[in-house]
Amino acid sequence: MKLSGLAVFAALTLAACGSGSPQRASETPPLNLAQLTTEVSQIAERARPGVLGVGLMNLESGESWDFNGERRFPMQSVFKAPLGAAVLAEVDAGRLRLEDTLTLAEEDLSPPLSPIADAYPARRDYTVRELLVAATGASDNTAADVLMKRIGGPGAVTAWLVGKKIDEIRVDRYERQLQPDSVGMASFRPAWKGSQAYMAAFNTVPPAARRKAVAAYLSDPQDTATPRGTLNFLDKLDDGELLTPASTKLLLQIMTDTTTGQDRLKAGFPPGSSLAHKTGTARTDQGMNPALNDVGIVTLPDGRRYAVAVFLSGSTLDTAENEKIVADVARAVTRGVH
Repeated sequence: MKLSGLAVFAALTLAACGSGSPQRASETPPLNLAQLTTEVSQIAERARPGVLGVGLMNLESGESWDFNGERRFPMQSVFKAPLGAAVLAEVDAGRLRLEDTLTLAEEDLSPPLSPIADAYPARRDYTVRELLVAATGASDNTAADVLMKRIGGPGAVTAWLVGKKIDEIRVDRYERQLQPDSVGMASFRPAWKGSQAYMAAFNTVPPAARRKAVAAYLSDPQDTATPRGTLNFLDKLDDGELLTPASTKLLLQIMTDTTTGQDRLKAGFPPGSSLAHKTGTARTDQGMNPALNDVGIVTLPDGRRYAVAVFLSGSTLDTAENEKIVADVARAVTRGVH
């Protein structure tokens, strides 16, 4: 059957809606999809039995590509980027002010990493701005939990994301719940604040019980994201669809100023690049790391901008090699966008 010119145009338009197709007019070159698939597949083989998930989007054109893009991965602290956006949405709505002061109580403390918990009770008062920087920039778990409680809890963050048509990121638990749950520990208690006390409690859980808990964590859809859903979040954030210009600028600046993940995405992009990003890291135990992630928006030296999401789950490599996997993805991305 011969198609009319209009039908051919319609068919081509529909075909262009899939992954790897331009969505907006662009002056930047298209992604080299074959090269990206080949190189990232090779990197994924190095990571086995760990599972690698990658997403890439040209923020000018909307063209995207992914590897295991529909698979759910445990976020760990990657969730603090959507949390930061949800907090700033409350600021934009006038229900919260950055200079509001929140006073911590003992029951507000969360597991490491948390310099704020370490400083308690010598310091109890923090502004929302300070907590936002601590959570989204320095990955402080207490700061994240206090802010999340202030805006209505994990369910409120997920509901806000769904309301913004970001369906593949879900936040279900506070850090004080997730971290002990994921390794078979009892509910977090303030006496466990600080790395030394927390690890002492951690080591009372038998290794077999920890392995069972981690296996359950890796199969749990709670507190997970897909690479594809993460690109959606980063694209909407960058495009100003989530926050006011001032709040968007603030969040991206905090994510740019962070010192976490120096050997991950940042190490793989060329000198002169700028990266606004959020890492996520689980604790390696018995030779396996449940989650080592890095997601963000990179501006290359020539000004081209891309959203990138890398999730690595269940790897038995050491930390340096896991981070090199993420950095090598950034190197592959750099080659794949030229």
